[in-house]
Formats: sequence, structure tokens, C-alpha cells
Amino acid sequence: MSGAKVVLPLLAFSLCIQSFSAEEVHVSIKNRLGEGKTMSIHCQSKDNDLGNHTVADGGKFGWDFSPNIWGTTLFYCDLAWDRVGEYHFDAYNFGRDSGRCKSQCLWLVAREGVYGLNGETNLWEFMYNWPS
Repeated sequence: MSGAKVVLPLLAFSLCIQSFSAEEVHVSIKNRLGEGKTMSIHCQSKDNDLGNHTVADGGKFGWDFSPNIWGTTLFYCDLAWDRVGEYHFDAYNFGRDSGRCKSQCLWLVAREGVYGLNGETNLWEFMYNWPS
């Protein structure tokens, strides 16, 4: 009888973990600098380095992942283009983005800064300003 008391909670916990980790998120960062400007980008998390990429004007860089069960998933990127030597921003932060962009986090890199699509309102929000 006591074995069933242990097995059932473990089974329920296992099912919760499987359903949580099955929710995949797609992040996409689009170059909208215009005038044929390319940007370089390097994104990573604590566990995954996605490497350096050069993104042409109008092009994009993206990846898919599953947030961890602790709600601490963070992907950050360093990007640069001719006017900005290097700029660091969080492309996915579970605390900020689990509601704002449940299954896809879309970003636009523009001459004035970085915009993120809010999936709850379906509006582009100005999120990051370039340094002066």
C-alpha cells in the first residue's frame, strides 16, 4: 500500500515535467536595419552556444528550444553593426517572456533599437535602445 503512495505522486510529477518540456519556443531575430546593412550576432544560453552569424539586411537568425522545468531559461545575444560596436540583450528570459511570447519570440533589429512582438497584444513593443 505504501508503494502506491510513492509511485502515484512520482507518476504525476513525471507527467507534469513531460508536458512542460514539450512546449517548444521559437526565437527569431530579423535584421531591419535597412540600406543593405548587415549585422553580426552571437546568441547563447548557459548550456547552448549558438555560434556567430552574419545576418544580411532583411534576413533572420532563429532557433528552437524547450524551457527548463525550473523557469530559469535565458538566451542572450550580442549583436553588432556599423553604428553599434556591440550590444547585449536578452532574446528569451523565462520570467519576462513565458507570457509575452509563449511559443515564439520575434525580434526586429532596427536603426533606432530593438523591437519585440508581444504575443498577448499582437503589438510590436520598443524593448531596447542603442547606447548613445
